[in-house]
Amino acid sequence: MPELLGRLQSALADRYRLERELGAGGMATVYLAHDLRHERRVALKLLRPELAAVIGAERFLGEIRTTANLQHPHILPLFDSGAADSFLYYVMPYVEGESLRARLTREKQLPIAEAVRLGSQVASALDYAHRHGVIHRDIKPENILLHEGSAVVADFGIALALSSAGRNRLTETGLSIGTPQYMSPEQAMGDRDIDARSDIYSLGAVLYEMLAGDPPFLGSTAQAIVAKVITEKPTPITASRDTVPPAVAATVHRALAKLPADRFGSAAELSEALAGRAPAMLSGTTTVIETPAQGRARRWLPRAGWALLGAAVVALAAFASRRSGATVDRAPIRFSVELAPTEWINSGDPTPIISPDGRQILIQAVRNGRLQIFLRDLARNQVVPVAGTEGGNHPFFSPDAAWIGFTSEGKLRKVRVEGGSPIVLAPSTWAGGSWGADGTIVYTESYNSGLWQVSAAGGEPTRLTIPDSAAGELAHWWPQILPDGRHVIFTNFSTPIERAKIELLDLRTGSRTVLVRGGVGGVYAASGHLLYGAGDALLAAPFDLDRLRLTGEAVPVLSDLAMVPSNGAAAFSVSASGDLAYVRASLLSAGSLPVWVSREGTEQPLLQREGRYASPAISPDGRRVALTVTATDGNRDVWAYEPGRGILTRITSGDAADFGALWTGDGRRLIYSSERPIFDLFSRAAGAGTPETALVVSRADKYAGSLSADGSLLLYGVSGKLSEEIWSVGLDGHPAAAPLLQGRSNLAHPSLSPTGGWLAFDSDESGRAEVYLQSFPDLARDRRQVSTNGGTEPRWTRGGRELVYLGGDSVFAVAVDPASGETGRPTLLFSGPYGNEAHAWSYDAAPDGRRFLMIKSPPESAPRRVEVVLNWFAELKGGHRK
Repeated sequence: MPELLGRLQSALADRYRLERELGAGGMATVYLAHDLRHERRVALKLLRPELAAVIGAERFLGEIRTTANLQHPHILPLFDSGAADSFLYYVMPYVEGESLRARLTREKQLPIAEAVRLGSQVASALDYAHRHGVIHRDIKPENILLHEGSAVVADFGIALALSSAGRNRLTETGLSIGTPQYMSPEQAMGDRDIDARSDIYSLGAVLYEMLAGDPPFLGSTAQAIVAKVITEKPTPITASRDTVPPAVAATVHRALAKLPADRFGSAAELSEALAGRAPAMLSGTTTVIETPAQGRARRWLPRAGWALLGAAVVALAAFASRRSGATVDRAPIRFSVELAPTEWINSGDPTPIISPDGRQILIQAVRNGRLQIFLRDLARNQVVPVAGTEGGNHPFFSPDAAWIGFTSEGKLRKVRVEGGSPIVLAPSTWAGGSWGADGTIVYTESYNSGLWQVSAAGGEPTRLTIPDSAAGELAHWWPQILPDGRHVIFTNFSTPIERAKIELLDLRTGSRTVLVRGGVGGVYAASGHLLYGAGDALLAAPFDLDRLRLTGEAVPVLSDLAMVPSNGAAAFSVSASGDLAYVRASLLSAGSLPVWVSREGTEQPLLQREGRYASPAISPDGRRVALTVTATDGNRDVWAYEPGRGILTRITSGDAADFGALWTGDGRRLIYSSERPIFDLFSRAAGAGTPETALVVSRADKYAGSLSADGSLLLYGVSGKLSEEIWSVGLDGHPAAAPLLQGRSNLAHPSLSPTGGWLAFDSDESGRAEVYLQSFPDLARDRRQVSTNGGTEPRWTRGGRELVYLGGDSVFAVAVDPASGETGRPTLLFSGPYGNEAHAWSYDAAPDGRRFLMIKSPPESAPRRVEVVLNWFAELKGGHRK
């Protein structure tokens, strides 16, 4: 074996470095390896030599292409596969955690709710694979990995290849597909035509073991087990664990039926049955559900009312048909809703919005480098993008949950919940509103504005509040119209976030009352509480809705709540029917890494220490890099890194958030934004502990953009009243700060060419952001569009003869004639999981254009999960403490 390992390492030396063996099975050996190209740890599975010989490289590589296209939150993806020397291998993510087998070995049985949750997740994965023509054939605890509490199914990679090799050829190796304890009867009898119902049986066996502590059939030999699988019925699961609810037991035993026709018709039906909503499980007028949390007291559930969630659901009972505002004393049910691997939650506002009836959840996510609003109907098995919300954020539901309000491209809009053409209601670059029962919407017009009011049918908006900047008020955000339709709870935001307040506004008189100091995201809950975020906790204080006042002290009711210090977003929402949706703070703390990327897409880390980095800027001499670094407490500062010496130096410090640095032409100073509480522009020498100089201070947020070649003129972005603008200022005081480009569209990321004759920037005037080229300083002489399918953040390379820009998650290049401004066709350079900034620069380009400094956000660590607690009011009121 050492000889084989040496040969394998030699064959893969240009791609992978094998570190150690993780385990070995009947078909493959698993190694922990280092992916040299992408600088990540992976699990490399090497097929046994005799198995590789039987399958053959061509068949293996051909069949595995099918499984490479499986993309599901509970399926371990395939990174790579290949043949090297005489070896066949495939590569998957290295999952930090353990297998279900290891968990069962340690604990024997799992809690009922957890077993059902994990089983539902595996069923969701199988349903997805089956619909794409892939049958696993070897579902067992060893092939179910547990990562951060969720199940991930592994080893889809060789199912097709093994089956296509044929039973006779496999027999030559002494191998068979499947494991006796989990084989379906038809698989055990050697049937050639195995369908999806065989996987359903295997999952039933795994569910049985998670609940009972042993598989359905045991024996001293594999032959003895197979004989029982074919001829015997499993012992009723309640005989070994009488706390298993009858509906769950019935679901498991139906999955274990001898005849495929007697099992569930699909893995989706199995998942529905575990959730308590499959028709077969709801025959008759009532369904009995018993849970240990209720002292085994029986509850009769109406047949017509209860539904629960598909892929990521955990449930022993589901939510009944609800009346608005009703509170009940049912046991809380916890589960997760997950996005696809190519999508992740927007860290700028991670708040999930649950509908008033608790049946739907809106998630703000990034897909292909662009924001979009996604919808999860809790009675269905998928998260889907809402058509018409591309580029949208800060959503909210109408009272009947038939419409979604949101902002995009400088407008407050509404769209039907099923998607369609959005309707413009009013100007807004922020929104984050509340839709009252009388058809009034209260929202925030722009980042630094107060609250505004407009009819849901559209019309002339009315200003409600104005932040008092002299008192340190930055903005009024996150409004909620109370049930009386007259009063609004909102966040009066200041920095640092600890100075923020939650206030009550009377829409008739305009009077305001402070309810809470040091909290954000205040929400009145029908349980009779005011909920709000503080630190990383969700707090609840008794609130008298009639007298509009707190009647008791606030207490923490949830920890690890995601918060955004820069805008006071508290990532939770509650339904009138008593359900909670939230995002964990620990999910948003995933690290990132600055990486050099060549024009061909080859990566090389700038530094090895993972952190939370943004806005890289290369110094003119190329010897240093400025970075925005976010600390664990959420504060941001500018740091400088010297690759040659491996030294990272903190440039700014203090309570203010400093970010988005730009080097001066001589490389001696840095220009950056600092939140005080407005984002103003400052400058300081690029060394630790140096004093700063204020460059531009005003009542609008500003972002450093570009310097003229001689360093005398600074161009920067400004958050105007209703749109983003580009301004300029002389660094010697002449000329004074003045608007350069303005309009009703959003203009950002000004970039002056090295020759000084052209200005590149991005604008959404066409309905989406595109890159434009403008003559400079004579703005009237020439202007043209550069990108053709969306683009932002133009950077100059090659002495002004090339523009590069971002298009979603890709980098494009366009040749430019410095004299005429004529441009060529955009060329795709590379794509990848690289972060984007809304206002500041999110990448930089070397002057020669040969490589780019990107901030890599690894997809495997991106936040994708929303936590949901049905019947949460019971826990909030003390009836069911977790």
